[in-house]
This record gives sequence, structure tokens and C-alpha cells, in this order.
Amino acid sequence: MKKKVYFKTFGCRTNLFDSQVMMQNLQDFEVTENEDEADVVVVNSCTVTNGADTTVRSYVNHVEKSIGAKVFLTGCGAHTKGENLFENKKVFGVFGQSEKKRINTLLKENIPFYELGDLNFVDDAVVEEFIGKSRAFIKIQEGCNFRCNYCIIPYVRGDARSLDEKRILEQVYRLATNGFGEFILTGTNVGSYGTGEGTNIARLMKKMSQIRGVRRIRVGSLEPIQVNDEFKEILDEPWLERHLHVALQHTSPAMLKFMNRRNRYESDLKLFDMLADKGFALGTDFIVGHPGESEALWREGIQNIKRLPLTHVHAFTYSKRDGTPSASMKEEVNGAVAKERLHELTSIIDEKNLEFRKAFKGELDVLIESQKEDGLYYGLDQHFNKVIVESDEDLSGNWVTCKDYTVKDEYNYAQI
Repeated sequence: MKKKVYFKTFGCRTNLFDSQVMMQNLQDFEVTENEDEADVVVVNSCTVTNGADTTVRSYVNHVEKSIGAKVFLTGCGAHTKGENLFENKKVFGVFGQSEKKRINTLLKENIPFYELGDLNFVDDAVVEEFIGKSRAFIKIQEGCNFRCNYCIIPYVRGDARSLDEKRILEQVYRLATNGFGEFILTGTNVGSYGTGEGTNIARLMKKMSQIRGVRRIRVGSLEPIQVNDEFKEILDEPWLERHLHVALQHTSPAMLKFMNRRNRYESDLKLFDMLADKGFALGTDFIVGHPGESEALWREGIQNIKRLPLTHVHAFTYSKRDGTPSASMKEEVNGAVAKERLHELTSIIDEKNLEFRKAFKGELDVLIESQKEDGLYYGLDQHFNKVIVESDEDLSGNWVTCKDYTVKDEYNYAQI
């Protein structure tokens, strides 16, 4: 019998894609979605904060104590904590992202190994199926040329480079042929796709949309400057999800400078107002408690947040990331204060989201992702809002149109 492999994926959608690449390249093993029956556990790690490293380490210890499976570490954490975990014999093998297509060979190694590979490799993997998913993740680029003061990712993912357009379109074609209709573009900094190569993400998305079976395209986090004139030309296309995630990180001009961010609040406000006028739900990233965030700057940031037409937020309290400029900055924010500010921020956005859903009077175009133990179906609509559907039919993986629905505090509810 083949040994069973369980993949534990932390962090971003790029890691989700990489995990699928590894699953697809396993010939001599069987993938399991139940960690308790695993002979081998592959930990695809995140290292965006020190806290992310701690989470990965805790999970490795959990596997050692509770499951007893052989552990392999990959992902961004392989570059920051891999050596320590390997030297302490917490993991059998460590390998970088460039080695993931060799996973079948690596998992058969009898001698412990530490192979980070090439940090600046260009991924050429083509994924034809996503295990346990109704949406497809398409990796279009790797790395980042920005150097925000709080971020370690450029140092573990390398500089920005784009994947080959023909391979991307080939992958979309294969997945669409296999029944996938929603495609999520992923990468370290997806909006930088095509930089220096005479193309851009908007042109790529146009070509994707022409492939038969492509129904909805969702793009990952964009920088404000990447929503340029050519991107604005596709805003009215029916295949573009009516939700955009544009990373701001903060709304206080002084804090943006502390973070070494390129965006500026006044231009961000104009951009968001324009997108909202076109009917988009809008999300952003926001770091609370970065060094230098005084009470006055926080209050300024909150007032500016209230002016923005936001509906979603990926907010988190600042966590020191060793090796970054922010890690040595003074005027640190007390952890309890940061948590209070985080709660204040998320409460504001939750209310904005509810107002958005109440104001919207159209139909919801929902891709059902899963059925829970309660028998209800869960999915996401065109605005990236959660929809719970009650139905006697099997809706798993299907598209449904909800004409009549009830707006709840945290989701919309429909009966079909």
C-alpha cells in the first residue's frame, strides 16, 4: 500500500497553489485530507511574521507528539526557521519552493536533507486539478520588488518575476476543461505581473476571459498604483469579480512613511471612491500597532478609514519580523492597545459590509464551495461575501443564482 501524505498549508494563496503542485507530482504516495492517518506530513509554511513561525513550530511539535509521522518542511519558513528545525531534528527534510516538483523523490529519501534550491527560480508548473476545491488558483508571478519596512517576504521569495504567459493560459484551459469556472490569480505581488516584459495583468486577464468555461476571474491583492489606466479598462467586464482587494496597510500619511509604503491616502481615497461608484466591494490589508503608531496617528487613521468605501479588511496586529527595518524601530505599541485598535477597526468594516449588502438589490451569483455538517451549503458571491444556501438538491461545486435572500449580520441566506 502507498504511504499517505497530508499537506498542512499555512499562509497565502501562493502556498495553496504550491501545495497543489506537490500533490499533483506525487506518484508513489497517496494524498489524504485526514492528518491522523498520515505517514508523512508536508508543512508548507508561512513566515510573514514571527508569530507565523511560532505557529508552524507549534504544528511541527503537534505532529511529533500526536501523529508520529515523518515531517518535511517547505514554503517561506524553510528560509527563516528551516535550518533550526532541521538541526534540532524536528523535521526530516527541508526544501525550498524551487524543489517542489521533485517532491516524489524527496519524500522517498532515507537520509535527512536540507535543500533550499534556487530563490530566483521561475515556476513552470501546470496544475490540472485542485483537490478539495471548487475554485482554481492560478499562480502568475513570484517575488516582490517593493521593500516595505515590515516585510520579510522579498527576502524569502526573491525579486518579482513573471511566469510564462503561454503556461498560464494552458493551465487555465486545462482547468476550465475539467469543470472549473472561477479562477483566482495568485502570487507574491500579482499586480506586478509583466513588469519589464511589455505586458501586464490586465492583458493577461483579457486573454484568460476568452477561454471557454471561464466564468469569473478574481485577482489577489493589488497595490493602488497597479490599478492603472489599462486595468481600469476592464472594470466593466462581466467576468471580473465585483470585488477588488487593494492593499493600503494604513491610512495615516505619517504611518505610510514609517512603513516605507508607496501609496498615499488622498489618492487612495479617490481610487476607492471611483471603484465603489462602479459597484465594487472593496477590501484592503491593514497593519495595526506598527512602531510609531501614536494615539493621535491611530485616530487620524480611523477617521480616514471611515471615509473609505470599504467592505472587507484583512487586518492584523503588527508582529515583529526579525531582519526587517521595522523590527528595530522604537515607540512600540503595547500589545493590549493594538488588540483594542484591531477590534475597533474590524467593527467599523463589519458595519460597512452589512450596509453594502443591505444596499445591494441585485441577484447573487454564488459558487458553492462546501456543505457543512449542518447540511447547509456555503459559498461566495460576486462581492466576495459569504452566502449560506439551504437546499434539498446537491449543490456542491455548483453555481447558483440567488434572487431572493435574507441579509444577516455576517452573511446572506437563501433557500433554493
